[in-house]
This record gives sequence, structure tokens and C-alpha cells, in this order.
Amino acid sequence: MTARKTEITRADIIPLDQYGQERAARRKALVEVKKNRRVPVGPFATFYFENYETMWQQIHEMLYIEKGGEEQIADELRAYNPLIPKGAELVATVMFEIDDPLRRATVLGRLGGVEEAMTIQFAGHTVTGRPEGDVERTNEEGKTSSVHFMHFDFTPEQVAAFRNPGTQVIVGIAHENYGHMAVMPEATRAALAGDFA
Repeated sequence: MTARKTEITRADIIPLDQYGQERAARRKALVEVKKNRRVPVGPFATFYFENYETMWQQIHEMLYIEKGGEEQIADELRAYNPLIPKGAELVATVMFEIDDPLRRATVLGRLGGVEEAMTIQFAGHTVTGRPEGDVERTNEEGKTSSVHFMHFDFTPEQVAAFRNPGTQVIVGIAHENYGHMAVMPEATRAALAGDFA
């Protein structure tokens, strides 16, 4: 078994013309990977659990679309490498997806601090999310962003418990204006268990 990669380096970036030729096949393959890495919670939120493959694809998509050259490569590596699990964590992009702009503004306007209320519970353990430290996701008026980057830091004991086949895992948001939980499918738990070192 190859070692799990926790960082994308400049050497991992393939030439854009090569990526362009392989793009359709790579995107199709990633759909299969992502299928077991998403958990909808309530009517609007979805947790997309990231890993090396999802971030590798994201970086290449950004480079392919924006064509910013060598300088952009460094920027994308800086932006996306923190979202690859480092061995004792799960990392999720949490998106509040609301099509209607007015409804989106209303809902997000009531969810200030929601990034402090995300948890993963299993086998008597609760792991509380830690927001990525790059930017504040809630403004002074109490409006939150539609996208949050969350780290869930596990102890060795918690990793062992999470890895047990059949362990019931509950992903939750315990905000006063958005209190929802979802049971993680077993196929997703099994896929995410591979994110630990």
C-alpha cells in the first residue's frame, strides 16, 4: 500500500495541456471518489470531506480555467494544501447551498457563528470542528459565509473508534437557527477512515 499523501508539491502539478487531455476522464473518476465523501446535513448544508485527490483536482481546475502560470501555482498550493488531512484529522468544505438569492441572504444572516457549532459524534466521542484560520467567516452583522473550511482534530483513541467498521457516526450542526444532524453512511465512514495516518 502506498503512503497516504498529505501535501501537493510543485512536482505533483502536471502540464496544463496534459491535464486538458485527461480532464474529462479525471473528473469522471473523481465523481466516484466524492460520492462517498459528502454528507448533507439539514436542508441547506453539505459537508464535502476533502483529501489529496479532491484538492489535486481543485488546483488543476483552477490552473486550467484561470491560466495564471507559475505564480498562480504557488498561490493555489498555499490555498489548498491546508485542506488536505494531515493524518489525525478530517477536513471538510461545508457549503450552505441555497439557490434563491433573497432566501440565501436571509438564512445566512441568521447563522452567525455557525462555524463554531459543527461536530462529528461517534462511539461516545464528540469532535468539534475548528474553522480554517485564514479568514473570518462571520461578519460584524452576524451574517455567515456560504462556505466554511473545517478541521476535525482527532485523538489516537478517537481515530481507533472511528475506524471500527459499523460505527455509527453523526455529523451535526448545533446552531440555534440551524439544528440538524445526519447519520454518515457506512461507505462514507469507511472512505474517511482512510484519511487517518
